[in-house]
Amino acid sequence: MARTARGGAGPKVLETAHRLFYRDGIHAVGVDAIAAEAGVTKTALYSNFGSKARLVVSYLRERDRLWQGEIDRITASITSPRERVLAVFDAYEAWLSRDRFRGCAFANAAAELPRPDDPAREVVRHHKSAVRSFLRRQVDLLREPDPELPAQLMVLLEGAAVTSTIDQSAEPFRVARRLAESLLPHDASESSDAS
Repeated sequence: MARTARGGAGPKVLETAHRLFYRDGIHAVGVDAIAAEAGVTKTALYSNFGSKARLVVSYLRERDRLWQGEIDRITASITSPRERVLAVFDAYEAWLSRDRFRGCAFANAAAELPRPDDPAREVVRHHKSAVRSFLRRQVDLLREPDPELPAQLMVLLEGAAVTSTIDQSAEPFRVARRLAESLLPHDASESSDAS
């Protein structure tokens, strides 16, 4: 085995863990498999992450960082809050389609790690809260903001994610997006332009 450059093990381990945890599940993948596939020693893995539990937290934080970056990229040029909400549905569809409908990494982790006090569950809660907050900020900018709408949109998103995983199809996101369109009032700027 070629030696990993000093400081190079952490990113290799995280990238490998990201792929294996998402593809095979957190419980099914051990540190031996991650170290072997990353081409590092278990000592290097543990010196970078300390434990499998901390590696899981790092994996979920990285997934959250990538998701937030994707949402920022997708919505950067969209000025309409209504269209920004709908873009989240498009982003979910794109991610799950690209990942071959393996499901939401955060929902999968929550299902595998049922203890509410598990540190990884805190990352899951943070991620879902950030998505809900993004939706809430957009809804607040609409002509007729509805305080219940962000929760309804989250249910549509999460339901579409689960159903698309079961059906191995993007169609649930398209259905959810059409439902979201029917729930969303027009933007405040659209109503003032029309008058």
